[in-house]
Amino acid sequence: MSLKELCGFSKLSKLEKLNFVVDEYLNASENVKKDFLSCAYENEKFQRIHDQFSENTISNFHLPYGVVPHLLMNGVDYCVPMVIEESSVVAACSRSAKFWKRRGGFHAEVISKIKTGQVHFYYTGSIKKLRKIFNENKSTLLTHVKEINCNMSKRGGGILDLALIDKTHDEAHYYQLSLNFDTCDAQGANYINTNLETLAFEFKKLFSDNELEIIFSIVSNYTPNSLVKCYITCAISELHDEQIGMSPDVFAARFKKAVKISQIDITRAVTHNKGIMNGVDAVAIATGNDFRSIEACVHAFASKEGRYRGLTNISLDNNMFYYELIIPLSVGTVGGLTNLHPLASYSLNMLKKPHAEDLMKIMACVGLAQNFAAIRSLVTSGIQKGHMKMHLINILNYFEASEPEKDLAFLFFKDKRVSFNDVRNFLGRDKQLQ
Repeated sequence: MSLKELCGFSKLSKLEKLNFVVDEYLNASENVKKDFLSCAYENEKFQRIHDQFSENTISNFHLPYGVVPHLLMNGVDYCVPMVIEESSVVAACSRSAKFWKRRGGFHAEVISKIKTGQVHFYYTGSIKKLRKIFNENKSTLLTHVKEINCNMSKRGGGILDLALIDKTHDEAHYYQLSLNFDTCDAQGANYINTNLETLAFEFKKLFSDNELEIIFSIVSNYTPNSLVKCYITCAISELHDEQIGMSPDVFAARFKKAVKISQIDITRAVTHNKGIMNGVDAVAIATGNDFRSIEACVHAFASKEGRYRGLTNISLDNNMFYYELIIPLSVGTVGGLTNLHPLASYSLNMLKKPHAEDLMKIMACVGLAQNFAAIRSLVTSGIQKGHMKMHLINILNYFEASEPEKDLAFLFFKDKRVSFNDVRNFLGRDKQLQ
């Protein structure tokens, strides 16, 4: 098979695609080919489903599936699935869950659950005429999507509002039709886009050919009105823990200063929020939700006041420790990957078959748990202490250390710095980091 056949790559079988990639780009190595093949599911049904998620698939890329066994939220104990490759994240969330379970657990509520989409168009006529046509035809436009909304309406959702937005202060002749939706337990992107494209088609008919130009119609991944709040609270004196290594008052004061830094310094804010998303994304992936959409929205939300800042807030009033996270989350528990991916459906079963609002709350609490653990480490022993064991394991695996070598390394590095060169020298290996 040669490079000239690349134009028909998508029409090749899965095995033919793999052979092409290995032959052309991976030195025709049979061992490499075997490695790719070994990552396939033994369950043929699972593999067929998996292959149809995306295009040009040649193998699977596996990530660790971990659990936080006892996260107490609103008085209910959850075993939370997390899919993430980063060391220490699941362990940190588990420690936070254990710490706060003894202090009342996590508390969460959904503030609102509104998703949006826009028809973006340019209009060269008068704004007065545009508003008149829109107002006179708003009800009629909505009737054109009534059939699309039939099932969603039966579940209590559907279109909540349709508005004409004047954006000409940013760009000449630019306007939007903006719609708000309640998609119930669905992620709802396809449902929203179908509504938008249908409305755009019908709206265009109300104008002469050259007067209005539809540019595109698309769901927005920015959902600042799909908000969830979670918090942890206890008396400052109850923060006592021998592992913290300082008095509760000192710990709380240092914790508050660390949070304040994230609110005023962007270099810290990005890392602060990344830690929150370590938890949120891991649950999103485990439940088949779009973590890229969630990430984009949350980071935009962190900049809503014109400056990027940390997403958490803290107060130490009346000798009470109160730590809060409010973030926008647009998630689903039905449809899409949530039903198709076998482990995603098991994840939802593990979480007691939650509605979308329940999942929003769980994800936010896991984000707050991860963030609390990170700041606790930062203001006490430092972040590296907790990371070092997993870091050491990764380096040992890189060098293909034997189990006896690993045991000796754990003992040797128990109270020493861990680096690639230190471990290489300990093992007596010549292998370089690639």
